[in-house]
Amino acid sequence: MKCERISELLPDYLQGSLSPDQHRNVEAHLEHCADCSEEVAVWRKLSLLPVEQPSPMSRVRFEAMLQAYQAGRSNQSAGDSAWGKRASSWNFFRWLRSPLGVAAWSAALLVIGVFAGFRMAGPKPPSPDIAEIQKQLESTKQLVVLSMLQQQSASARLEGVSWSTREQQLNPQVLSALLHTLRYDSSVDVRLAALDALSRHSAQPQVRSSVVNALQEQQSPLMQVALIDQLVEWHDRDAKPHLEKLRQSQDLNPAVRQHADWAISKLN
Repeated sequence: MKCERISELLPDYLQGSLSPDQHRNVEAHLEHCADCSEEVAVWRKLSLLPVEQPSPMSRVRFEAMLQAYQAGRSNQSAGDSAWGKRASSWNFFRWLRSPLGVAAWSAALLVIGVFAGFRMAGPKPPSPDIAEIQKQLESTKQLVVLSMLQQQSASARLEGVSWSTREQQLNPQVLSALLHTLRYDSSVDVRLAALDALSRHSAQPQVRSSVVNALQEQQSPLMQVALIDQLVEWHDRDAKPHLEKLRQSQDLNPAVRQHADWAISKLN
């Protein structure tokens, strides 16, 4: 097989979803092709990156959201339910097979390869070339996040949110995309993930203000509880009027109203 055909099969090969014949063909090719073998080695190393552990608040938040979910399950919007049925099994490796994914993958591998070459050449003082390579790598990662946040599949958008958490500082475009996701994404799971990602950047005023504003916009009890918990975790006293307004809503889930009362007492 040619390298181009092998590249198309690599995502499924890494996931173990190839047919036996295709798997043998890829294995045979990798034994004789150093370039393709190197690509596989890079992606296997990336898959071994440590998974971030949940914060101490995760258990408390989970219990509260579970209670709200059980109390308001029958009231969930039909839109969320319909979207859940339409959600496909799209994942990161399938995105890599799209034209934009292939371009991003190729660019990332090229940048990683050149950067590794500079590092292996020996210790040297920082140079404009290395700085430019690092800049290109950051740009590639931002392209991946922005592209995945715009996909139709909820699982793809979740992957995009996950990628955004790997950066200490968010690019303004990525930050704007996460804020939009928090307020308007059709999937509750994606909105919850966006909230968790944004919570890491609470020092930015626009993040806090967007979380407060989202409290009045969200109809899902899960989201309402998560937003309330986040405001309490930040100890944001400016959120008290918004919590008071929320608890006055006639159609508010009883469990959410009780949680809002608890939050107000905590912020006093």
